[in-house]
Amino acid sequence: MSDHPRKIIHCDCDCFFAAVEIRDNPELRALPVAIGGSSDRRGVISTCNYVARKFGIRSAMNSAKALQLCPDLIILPGNMDKYREASVKINRIFEDYTDLVEPLSLDEAFLDVSESNACHGSATLIAEEIRARVRKEVGITISAGVAPNKFVAKVASDWNKPDGLCVVTPEKVDAFVKQLPIERIFGVGKVTAGKLHAMGILNCGDLRDFELPVLTERFGRFGSRLHQLCRGIDDRPVQISRIHKSVSIEHTYPIDLLGVENCLDQLPELLEQLHRRLRRYLEKDSGYKIKGRFAKVRFNDFTTTTIENQLQEGELKQYQVLIRQGHARGEKPVRLLGIGVRLDVDDQQAPEQLTLFT
Repeated sequence: MSDHPRKIIHCDCDCFFAAVEIRDNPELRALPVAIGGSSDRRGVISTCNYVARKFGIRSAMNSAKALQLCPDLIILPGNMDKYREASVKINRIFEDYTDLVEPLSLDEAFLDVSESNACHGSATLIAEEIRARVRKEVGITISAGVAPNKFVAKVASDWNKPDGLCVVTPEKVDAFVKQLPIERIFGVGKVTAGKLHAMGILNCGDLRDFELPVLTERFGRFGSRLHQLCRGIDDRPVQISRIHKSVSIEHTYPIDLLGVENCLDQLPELLEQLHRRLRRYLEKDSGYKIKGRFAKVRFNDFTTTTIENQLQEGELKQYQVLIRQGHARGEKPVRLLGIGVRLDVDDQQAPEQLTLFT
């Protein structure tokens, strides 16, 4: 790599799930549309289009609440296979410009185009071409941010949404970051934002007035991160291989499960879903082995417990033991069940360890 500033692009699809549905049914384009669960089955909104957002609807909102805000809201159940297919097409477009692609989810990714010869080496032109190709070949819009590092690129991709492009050149990073609200810093949630506001810190410029020792004293290791990011410093490379520490699935039931036996009856269905998800990971990287299993039980009062073990017994028996242990901690009606595996990387042992998923 050269000593010149890196060229990072963060691409983020606009209302991805909803956009794919509207692509396939253009009559929905001017209507408020959301993807989520049924309002009478404790459903939640996973995403919605910008028409719906004008009513105050947002991700993770209860579907019943969303319908109160917008009675005409069209809530679709979603189709993950269709969304994955669109995601694969988009990632193939990314890979035409660089091998350094770090997917963050189905609908967003970082690209390092520092050494790319495409578009005469211009990150801006690459981003524009990617956006045009996604619109033409996939049928949806995607926003992009171009900057010398991941932090600024990710903020920039949200700057002109939807269907926008924001370019922050190296000489503009300082001014761009200085005026950012501290909530724009990744990792600053409501609690941290409240502490920063109490210190009189509203934006990154305010944050720069505090020395590193003060920030580390008040925020621990995150204080060092705050000190760097408020100055637009982010040395993280684009990671082309993300190591997953766990894979899990969970399900919220429309009617509470009464008794542990009813919980155990759900295991075959949960296991089938978990196997499908694990296969997708193995298709990308076979260098994983299972080092433990865990289960999650959420009761009807929203208290939640997680149990795990490293037993060598049969898979189904392990989860039966875990569910029984978890249920015994509350012995109340169960609202949600989840199961998963802890993963470790071991190229030689992984194929043998995971043969049960064939």
